[in-house]
Amino acid sequence: MLRLSAIGVVILAVIGCFAYVGGWLTPGRLTPARFVDKFEQVFGLHPGFRRNHAKGVCIAGYFDGNGRAVRLSRADIFNAVHVPVIGRFSLAGGDPYAADGPGAVRGMGLSFSLPDGEEWRTAMVDLPVFTVRTAQGFYEQLAASQPDPATGQPDPARLKAFLAAHPETARAMGIIKSQPFSSGFANATFNSLDAFRFVNAAGMPTPVRWSMVPVQPFQPEPAAGAQSQDKNYLFDAVITAIERGPLQWHLIVTVGQPSDPTNDATIPWPANRERIDAGTLTINHVGGEAPGNCRDINFDPLVLPSGIARSDDPLLSPRSAVYSRSFTRRAGEQKQPSAVRVPDTGGGS
Repeated sequence: MLRLSAIGVVILAVIGCFAYVGGWLTPGRLTPARFVDKFEQVFGLHPGFRRNHAKGVCIAGYFDGNGRAVRLSRADIFNAVHVPVIGRFSLAGGDPYAADGPGAVRGMGLSFSLPDGEEWRTAMVDLPVFTVRTAQGFYEQLAASQPDPATGQPDPARLKAFLAAHPETARAMGIIKSQPFSSGFANATFNSLDAFRFVNAAGMPTPVRWSMVPVQPFQPEPAAGAQSQDKNYLFDAVITAIERGPLQWHLIVTVGQPSDPTNDATIPWPANRERIDAGTLTINHVGGEAPGNCRDINFDPLVLPSGIARSDDPLLSPRSAVYSRSFTRRAGEQKQPSAVRVPDTGGGS
């Protein structure tokens, strides 16, 4: 499958800048800056763009909570509320002008503005698991994927050595390969992958993962060779769909049990775990990246409201730190036009 054919470039960029900061102030250890540098080495330097998930388009809409998750979390969003949402669809990778393709990992970033003034940000992708357990492993995967200047492709020997050192990656890739992939953004399920903790009004924590599950019917991605030749066909399709009418997803919360790992994003939780439909996301606007919309939002996964807390997943703090470093770099750079153009039709709002 094409999605798995380029281990270092596609799968390594699954979620965003997962980096190692356990010793990020210690000389000789990995730091957010070193991770951002590595993304620039692998994908090239593109000033003004995110260092990963560089290609994207802004979306907006609202979320309607239904009250079904209030027993698990005191966060305002899980009450019967109507809150505005700003978000972004994106493709993993650091090249903002890369052609869309069936091997592209799709992302959904969301920022919810809660009635009590708090904010919740989440960054999700359309894969069921991540490919490494630790951010140290992610850095090694990123390094192994760096193209050889002579061939323009990753060194097969380096990739083989990486896989030999990380058996969890082979296991995770088997899980990824076993599941069908959707034809586009509109009918994709986007997953948090990392575990978090919901905290209810009594202070009781519960391990959770969440997903945005589409109302739009699933369609599989086309067979190899049957895809559109339009380099922006995935974005063009979702732009057209939103201009025709709103798209919707259900926020599905998976409730973990004490035996379920919260520190290993490569392991799926059992399929029989309780799943709660906590509300409906409606996206009714799409627009090009510009000042004041999603372009200037850092979808930091640790921007959490009261009632949602981090778990012991070792990837969460690194993600937050590297997202921040990437944001700081691009904020000081001159912005360039996106490869994704949104027609100014006056609709979709």
